[in-house]
Amino acid sequence: MKARVLVMMGLLASFIGGAMMARAGDEATYVGSSKCKPCHFKQANSWAQTKMAKALDVLAPGVNAEAKTKAGLDPKKDYSKDPKCLKCHTTGYGKTGGFTTIEATPAMVGVGCEMCHGPGSKYIEIMRANKLYKKAEVAAAGLVSPPTKEHCLHCHNPESPFVGKDYVFDFEKRKAQGTHEHFPMANPH
Repeated sequence: MKARVLVMMGLLASFIGGAMMARAGDEATYVGSSKCKPCHFKQANSWAQTKMAKALDVLAPGVNAEAKTKAGLDPKKDYSKDPKCLKCHTTGYGKTGGFTTIEATPAMVGVGCEMCHGPGSKYIEIMRANKLYKKAEVAAAGLVSPPTKEHCLHCHNPESPFVGKDYVFDFEKRKAQGTHEHFPMANPH
């Protein structure tokens, strides 16, 4: 019994050490919009009222039935577990720290901050350590600000059943509609 416990402890220590070493050199991971809210409260509250925040909701059966029918989809079907849909209706689907299921990763439901601003694990560390961080520092750590048309085109493209093959994403129009209000930052960056 004692030997078994020692072996298990050794395996655990090896796993933890390996995970820590892997984390140091890995790409940034998704952390969820709730990590952004303490410092970006007004933006987060504004975002929470948008279609982007509620993007997963439209995949439920019976919701947006007319648009689903027009797109050739079954309006009675639940698309909330369809990988083709989840990549654009959740945050970080298929990526480290990103959405897996509603039950396991509720903080990644909908199109959150990181879908536009990039996975936050690395730049959030800089922001937390120094409230007077420089924008260049967090950009070097992966922050996308402002998002570009190319970021939006990962989802807003003809692969979506809701747009035709001749669909053209109007970035300026969509940006003007806004995904959240922009408020001045408390500190200069």
